[in-house]
Order: sequence, then structure tokens, then C-alpha cells
Amino acid sequence: MKYSTQQVIFDLDDTLVHCNKYFDLILGQYFELMSDWFSGIGPTTSEVRTKQAEIDVETVSTSGLASENFPKSLIATYHYFCAKFNRSTDPYQEQQLMKLGLSVYDQEIEAYPGMVETLDSLKQDGHDLYLYTGGDDTIQQRKIEQMKLDVYFNDRIFIRQHKNVESLENILSTYPFERQRTWMIGNSLRTDVLPAVTAGINSIYLKQQNEWLYNLIELQREMQQSVVTISSIHEVTPVIRTASLRQNHG
Repeated sequence: MKYSTQQVIFDLDDTLVHCNKYFDLILGQYFELMSDWFSGIGPTTSEVRTKQAEIDVETVSTSGLASENFPKSLIATYHYFCAKFNRSTDPYQEQQLMKLGLSVYDQEIEAYPGMVETLDSLKQDGHDLYLYTGGDDTIQQRKIEQMKLDVYFNDRIFIRQHKNVESLENILSTYPFERQRTWMIGNSLRTDVLPAVTAGINSIYLKQQNEWLYNLIELQREMQQSVVTISSIHEVTPVIRTASLRQNHG
């Protein structure tokens, strides 16, 4: 069957490979440490969780997806509660938190079920595949190499510390994309879907059950109507095939 060639841009973290679950794992250890250090004086785990999330979102909003943001949010939350409960900060505990926070990037990379099948089917259908991810270059390159993703994306890989409308627009303007047949596929409403809709390309929102607070924003109603929402990567190929067949017969 003949498909009209599409230009398909994939996000990496929590679209193709697991990410959030490792942060949750480290946060669990962090909450245990905080509970131990502040035993008898507070705060509750719920209070620590809320403050850390608030600081994390604020930091990423201003400085992008740098790797040190996460451990810094753990330390800043620790400082906040030390001040609140009139407790002295401890340099050794700060070092522990920095090490704990950075350890999230040492976790084994795990692909989502269906990643290989989806990329294989789209490649076999003749579509052009691109990878657009946010974060530190070294960390993201390690994930890409471990998953052998260059087999699908070759040199069509973009890593940016800020993943927003400007970054996507720069990529779309610099490379030969035709917007009516270009797709952005990702799990983040903030960094994948909103920039794609704003840039006038197609968007597939992979809605995950457990999402990072930073990624969750409210889209305007007219924007929502232009986005295809799915709950599994297995659904990507049928969506692309349907659209490419429609264009082919249009």
C-alpha cells in the first residue's frame, strides 16, 4: 500500500524510553531521608513533595532541562525546611542530596513496549523519522546509543536544553520540513504538544498515567481539537498511516 511520506518527530523521554519512574524512585529515597533528618519536628512527606515539585517546576521554567536542576531542587527544598524549622544545614547532607539527585541519570535505560515495532513499521512505510529531545547532550546521547536509535534517526537528532516554541521553530525553519505532513509525537503538553500546535504542525499527545507536573498545562479548546491523543505508542502507526493515506488520495 502506498503511503504519502510523513516527517515524524519523536520525543525521547517517556515517549520512547522510560524516564519519570526513575525520578519517582529517587524521590522516594529523598522523602525517606527528609523524614529521618526532620524526625519529630516535621514536615510531612506531603509537604516535602509539594515544595520540591514547586521548586522543580520553577527552576526548569527559568533554566531549562539541565541535569543539575533535579538535585538542586532536592537541596533547595532541604534548605527551605531547615529555615522553616530553625534547623542548621549540614554540608554532608547537602552532598548526599546532590549525589542522590544525580544518580537518577545512572539508571538503566528501558524502552517502552512497542518502541521498536513502531519505529520499524514507520521506517518500512518510508516515513522520515526525527528525534527531538531535551536535556544535557551527554546524558541524552548515552540513552540514544544504548537504545541504538541511530538505526532509525541517523543524524536527524536534535538535543536542546530548552524545549519550547522557539526551539521547535528553529528546527522546523533550519531543516526542510513541510509543515502539513510533519508530526510531533510526545508525552508533554508543555514541551511537545503546545510548541507543535503553535508552529502549525500535526501533534500526537501520548498521555501517560504518571506525568511530571511540569509537563501538564491546560490547552485552549481550539488547540485540543487539533491534537490526536493516544495512550500507547502502539497507536502511533495507525494514526500516521490513516493521515498519509488521506493525503495520498486528497
